[in-house]
Amino acid sequence: MEHITRRDPLRVGFVPGVTPGKWETAWVELHRRTKTQHLTLVPVEVDDAERLVRDGELDMVIMRGWAEVDGVHQIPLYKETAVAVVAKDHAAAAFDELELRDLADELDILAEFPDLDLPMAIETAAAGTGYVLVPMSLARLHHRKDVTARPVLDAKKSPVNLVWLVDRDDVDTQNFVGVVRGRRPNSSR
Repeated sequence: MEHITRRDPLRVGFVPGVTPGKWETAWVELHRRTKTQHLTLVPVEVDDAERLVRDGELDMVIMRGWAEVDGVHQIPLYKETAVAVVAKDHAAAAFDELELRDLADELDILAEFPDLDLPMAIETAAAGTGYVLVPMSLARLHHRKDVTARPVLDAKKSPVNLVWLVDRDDVDTQNFVGVVRGRRPNSSR
C-alpha cells in the first residue's frame, strides 16, 4: 500500500460525552516541529458517526459502540462505566454505588420510552419518575442540580472506539492511531 501524506486537515469526529482534547494536544505536540498536518475535531451525533466516516465526510470518528466491520478498522479506546441518573431525593441517591437489582422496582425511563431524547429523560428522572441508565460521560454532560448519578456496578459498560475506513489507512491516519495509543513525539512505532 502506498502511504500518502494528505494536505488537508485530518477530520476526526467525536460523539457527545467523548473528550478528545488530550489526543488533540498530543497531535499538536507530535507535529510541532514539522508545523504540518492540522487536525479538525468535529462534534457529531451518535446516530450519524459511522455514516459520516463511510460517506467520506470524516476521516475517522471516536464513537460509542461498535461499527459494522465491513470496510473499516476500529480499535477500542476504553469502556465507560454506566451510571443511574436519579433525582437528588431518590432512595438510590443514598448509596455510593448500585447494582441493577437495586433498581428493579424502578422505571427505566429510556427502556420504557426509547424515543425520548436524553435531556428530556433526565428531566423525567429529576421529577422522581425512575432512573436513566447512561455512560458516565453523558451523565456529566447533561448534569443538572436536581439529579445525581450513581455507578451501577453490574451494568454493561459502554465501549468507545476509534473507527476509520480501510481505504483511508494512510500515514496521517496511522499517526493519529499512534497518538490515541499513547505514542509520543520521541517514541517509535
